[in-house]
Amino acid sequence: MATEDADGGKRSLSFRGNFGLPLVRTAPRHPCRPDRLLNTMSNLPDHFTFTVGKLDAGMAILLGERAHLIEFPSILLPPGATTGSIVNIAVHQNHAEEKRRDAEFWELQDEIAEAFGVSAPSTPELKLRNVTQTSVTLEWPHIELATAKLRSLDIYRNGQRLATIPSPMTNTSTKLSGLEIFTDYSFQLVLRTTAGTYPSNVIQIKTHNMANTSGISVCFGNVQDSLLLENAKQALRDMKAKWSDKIQIDTTHFVCTTPAATPSGAQVSGNFPNAPGVEYQRALQLSIPIVQPQWILACHGEKKMIPIAAYYLGATPAAPMSAPPFARPQSMSQASLPRSPTSPAPPQNRPPAIHHPHTAVPVTSSTNPPAPKSHPVHQKHSVQHPKNQKTKTPKKPNSKDERVLVPSRRDIKTKLGV
Repeated sequence: MATEDADGGKRSLSFRGNFGLPLVRTAPRHPCRPDRLLNTMSNLPDHFTFTVGKLDAGMAILLGERAHLIEFPSILLPPGATTGSIVNIAVHQNHAEEKRRDAEFWELQDEIAEAFGVSAPSTPELKLRNVTQTSVTLEWPHIELATAKLRSLDIYRNGQRLATIPSPMTNTSTKLSGLEIFTDYSFQLVLRTTAGTYPSNVIQIKTHNMANTSGISVCFGNVQDSLLLENAKQALRDMKAKWSDKIQIDTTHFVCTTPAATPSGAQVSGNFPNAPGVEYQRALQLSIPIVQPQWILACHGEKKMIPIAAYYLGATPAAPMSAPPFARPQSMSQASLPRSPTSPAPPQNRPPAIHHPHTAVPVTSSTNPPAPKSHPVHQKHSVQHPKNQKTKTPKKPNSKDERVLVPSRRDIKTKLGV
């Protein structure tokens, strides 16, 4: 049972415990209010009196009237103060200095905000440049970092990190190959800087099927027949494809009839007029297929992508794919260039040399091997056989038979004396 009664300005709460003894808690009648606390602080003295007790190593021990003991820097004591001196210490708040310091602080903050907080890195804007059956070419504007520093620029495919863009401050495009035919994909750029991460927009694309020829991007080299060149360009227009005179990142094929530079002023990579052009050399370095203009006309006529194996430079489009020597040239030395009279002829197709394991002289494999040289061979004594057993006599070679028996390994050892 709890009771409450007044006693000397205090409230007393009495409780009885298990043993019947009262438990008393006292509390002030009036709680402490902020206005009374301010009045109490205003009544405090403006200075305090201390007695210097000890001076040691730049510090002074000060003793207060109520046995307060503080350490005080001796350099701040009045001149001539020593042990036993009585000093008054007053503490005042410097409002003017506070205002000046606050003004300087916020002025510095404004300068920092104007220099580093006004402009932020720009978010990349991803665009589709070209798409084929197995590749896609993406591009974006130059990266703007403002005052931040670049950490990385990554390309994502279907929500998963695919690769890091090399030289992101200069590269503004990329070509991704190895895609599946007629398949949906999503791509996104993610820019990471010291100011934060900035993801680009997501591009949804679908690779072409074999009937879609709009992804062809051709770079024309030297096409000697002007009418054939014009027909090829008209076919590209009908297929909604594109072409140019320079190899670009989305170039899919290099079309020409000769690797030599065009007589209209294309740059030459050698010292003689018929040297291959620079764009032809770049196509070889970048592994871009080098085909003839007839391939474009074939795609236009069939209204689908045609295999290029029969249309490589140097091949006859009407000939089968296995007809020699129409393989694609892999370097300038293998290109179909005119040879000077003094240049050595290419080596003929010769059968490979076969080295016998027991002879040091290589023997060339052919259909009819040459007959071995005649060497004296020791005749063996004839052995008598029973009458009932028939012995097989070796047949003598017919004079009309042109075949020559190849000696056995034992005969070769006997002849060489091994």
